[in-house]
Amino acid sequence: MDIIRSKSNQLIKQTKKLLQKKYRKTSYLIDGWHLLEEAQKSGAQIEQIFVTEEGLHRLNQPELVKLVSPEVLAELSDSVTPQGVVAQLSLPQQEPPGQLSGKFLVLEDVQDPGNVGTMIRTADAAGYDGVFISEKSADIYSMKVLRSMQGSHFHLPIFRVNMSELLQLFRAQDIPVFASTLSQDSMDYKEVTVPTSFALVMGNEGQGISDLMAQEADQLVHISMPGQAESLNVAVAAGILLFSFI
Repeated sequence: MDIIRSKSNQLIKQTKKLLQKKYRKTSYLIDGWHLLEEAQKSGAQIEQIFVTEEGLHRLNQPELVKLVSPEVLAELSDSVTPQGVVAQLSLPQQEPPGQLSGKFLVLEDVQDPGNVGTMIRTADAAGYDGVFISEKSADIYSMKVLRSMQGSHFHLPIFRVNMSELLQLFRAQDIPVFASTLSQDSMDYKEVTVPTSFALVMGNEGQGISDLMAQEADQLVHISMPGQAESLNVAVAAGILLFSFI
């Protein structure tokens, strides 16, 4: 098998474009062995795999493999220390949410990739049934979010939706909405009676939830803090609430 050593190779140049959101129309890239293993276990459609000689023995799909030099592999990753394998996967066809039942996490305009990935991973760990993210939230197929999710997007459905339409959907299907915010109208999360089906909303890192969400939520909730910090990181707060509400 020939090794691709040139960064100007046409295949490499085309694949590298997938690091940019505007080119991720039908496929995206994952970086590292763990994510590749999760993709394989989930049955995700793998289009091609770029690997260095050192890791070639770990692959059993030769028809998908492209052997590349470490320097070329680095072109396909935004990581400082790539793990030796990058795979191109087909974007899943997202079906619109239908009849809802269960526990859902909603991310409203959460823009930090690490926060988005961490919260989705935490919802996965806590056994939630799905995640809804607003149109202004970070792209879940960026490598930073993918690294933070650690494969959780293979385990539960994630929908990018309009928040107003989502609230209408929840209302129509009698899904109560709990929105995290620090306000005089909010209730300590320990006092909340949590039903079987519900949605938990976490807001933007700086602005919190929107006025629309504050008005439409069935209950505003907060985490009482006996210390002197003004607020918690949104991913930390989400972790507390996600596990407390199950």
